[in-house]
Formats: sequence, structure tokens, C-alpha cells
Amino acid sequence: MGERANNAVYGKRVGPPKSEIPVLEIDHLTKRFGGLKAVSDFDVQVDKGELVGLIGPNGAGKTTVFNMITGLYDPTDGEIRFQGEDIVDLEPHVITQKGIARTFQNIRLFPNLTVLDNVRIAYHPHAGYNLVEAITRLGRFSRKEKEMTERAQEFLAVFGLEEFQDRIAKNLPYGEQRRLEIARALAAEPELLLLDEPAAGMNPNEVYMLMDLIHFIRDRFNLTILLIEHQMRVVMGICEWITVMDFGEVIARGTPEEIQNNPTVVEAYLGTGAKLEVA
Repeated sequence: MGERANNAVYGKRVGPPKSEIPVLEIDHLTKRFGGLKAVSDFDVQVDKGELVGLIGPNGAGKTTVFNMITGLYDPTDGEIRFQGEDIVDLEPHVITQKGIARTFQNIRLFPNLTVLDNVRIAYHPHAGYNLVEAITRLGRFSRKEKEMTERAQEFLAVFGLEEFQDRIAKNLPYGEQRRLEIARALAAEPELLLLDEPAAGMNPNEVYMLMDLIHFIRDRFNLTILLIEHQMRVVMGICEWITVMDFGEVIARGTPEEIQNNPTVVEAYLGTGAKLEVA
């Protein structure tokens, strides 16, 4: 890593028992776009059940890391292991099937489909019927479609969206669209959920509801969560461990309290002599 990372104050992390494999382990991850090095020698470890934050100023390389984890970008160098398995060079749909789901900074729903159909779509990789049965609507088709509809309705109930199931997704209020995107991601039955700025565009009341929701889904679905977020009240309020990036490099890692009081982090966000306030 660069000089800034070497000079950073690092928290003392107590890892899992050696017999337990981390859910996500990234070593020396690098991504270049031509002459631009967007991510340089990035590393992180996320253990089962953890809620880990990945933060940094705009352009720090956070979403590029997410795009490499999910197969949208191929790393220039480095390793990405999910539950001990190397997932570099796998196609995005294969990575999803292995148990990694994500949301995006800009909401990516099927805007002209109903709320129910947005969640049902996530179940189709596990539909259990073949192409002929789908075309003819015979065999297992009707039974499996009914099962997927019922499971999607159960998910909507968990997220408090059941009353909107027949509404077109783009007509939902913004906060409910965010909840729907998370519900659809969880319908893929992941082990690891990547949330890319889930609080973006939310009002203060929606932000507090989102914080409760993230804790709830972590516990309810036994998830491991890696979160990108700019709102410090969210990061400091729900994350147990935080990694900080700036200019593509890790500059610090630690507990929320350690990060909030880390002068290298404060300087990256606000400049020398400032103080990082959490609203």
C-alpha cells in the first residue's frame, strides 16, 4: 500500500477461529483503467454474520471494489475468495448463484413491472422447471410458479410491502423502492449482501427506518453484510467494523469509534484540523 496507508492508525481486529473460513476475503486487489489506478492493493476480510462498512470520499474506489466482487469488472491483480473459493473471472450470474447479492447506488428495479413480479424474478434461477415446460406451461410449471408467487408474497410481507404487490414499481415512494430492491436481492437467497449507498436520497425518518431494517434482515436471514455508505450516522450507527478508502487505497480500518477519531480519516474527508461529526 501507499505511504498514507502505512501511516494510518489500524484497529486491532480479533479474527474468527482458525477453523472458520471468512465469508469474504480480498487480498492485494487492484484495478486499472488504462493509466488510471482506481483501486490499489485493496484488502478486506468479512467474517460470517458481520456488518462491515466500506467508506471513503467520492471517487475513492468503493463501488469499483463492489463491481469486482460481483464480476462486473475483472481485477487487474489480486484475489477475491468467497467462502474460501476463488471467484475471480466468474460471470456475474454464477457469482449470484454462489450466494452473493447486491443493491446499487442508483436503484435498479424493473420499473414497469409490479412489485410482486420484481421479487418473483429473483426466484427464477431456482424455478425448477425446464424450457419445454415453460413454453407449454405443462409439467412442473404451474406448481413451481405458484410456489414462487407465494414465496415472493412472504418476502413482501417481511418488508412491509405486501399492500403494494400489484402496484407498478416506479410508482412506489422512494423509500419503498429501496426496500423493494433489498427484498429482491434477498430473494436470491444470498449468504453475502452488498449494499451500495442504500440511504442515498432518503429523508432522515427513512434513514432511521433503513438502519433498523438492515439490522433486522441481518438477524432474520442470518446474513453477512458489506455496506458502502456516505451518511456517517448510518455507518457509525450499525457497522461493527469499518474499512476506509481514499484514492483507491485503504487508509484505515477499525471500530466506528476508532475511525471517527482517526486523524487520517478526518483529513481525507474534511481536511487538516477538522473533526468528523456524526449527526
